[in-house]
Amino acid sequence: MSDTDSIRVSSLHRYPVKGLRPQDLAEVSVEAGETLPYDRAWAIENGRGRFDPNAPKHLPKINFLMLMRNERLAALEVEFDEATHTLTLLRNGKQVVRGALDTAMGRQLIEQFMAGYMENDLRGAPHIVNAPGHNFTDVAIKCVHIVNLASVRELERAVGRPVDPMRFRANVYIESQQPWEEFGWVGQRIRIGGTVFDVIDRTTRCAATNVDPQTADRDMAIPAALMRAYGHEDFGVYATVAERGTIRRGDTVTLISERVTL
Repeated sequence: MSDTDSIRVSSLHRYPVKGLRPQDLAEVSVEAGETLPYDRAWAIENGRGRFDPNAPKHLPKINFLMLMRNERLAALEVEFDEATHTLTLLRNGKQVVRGALDTAMGRQLIEQFMAGYMENDLRGAPHIVNAPGHNFTDVAIKCVHIVNLASVRELERAVGRPVDPMRFRANVYIESQQPWEEFGWVGQRIRIGGTVFDVIDRTTRCAATNVDPQTADRDMAIPAALMRAYGHEDFGVYATVAERGTIRRGDTVTLISERVTL
């Protein structure tokens, strides 16, 4: 790891509803073995699907509305009230729908909006799903996604154009002086602020990164660009929470030690 004083948290994000825009956070407390609270806590099934809230299990993202195939989702701005579980969706700053995700009426309001807004992408009526303790993440294990902004800048040099870091839909963006430094943390333990993480794997990218997170245009080919430039499609790393704590913007990232077990 480079000079630890130069590696800091730039921003924090959670995605209350899978496929929709994130909510920016100034700080967040996390528990061991968990994701960020309310990260991908809800998803929108594309027609009635296989998810059973009484027996929740990880399902491929193809079961849900997602950016990889449903780029129009990126045009919706998101506000989420943790206290009331209320989701507000906006277009160009103007509210288009609002509903409490933990009430049948609130979900119905959002589902009705999605039925019209995503009409051309739907296999059936959209259905908002949730189960206590379940997260609709792309990988089955509960983890946090970390992206290094120095690696974003290196990718920009490779492709010859700006790359919005939010294409990678990370929870924690860090600012380092060394691109790809995060890949060297796989199999090791790091501390971010008051929280300890085990870095478990590199993140293999999908076509969701091709969508501009502001305009919803499918205007890049990120996995292909990574393969051409670096011989792989990895960007960012996954980490599990080893010890509970709080992360804040500006917190320092430090390497603790190699992990004893995986």
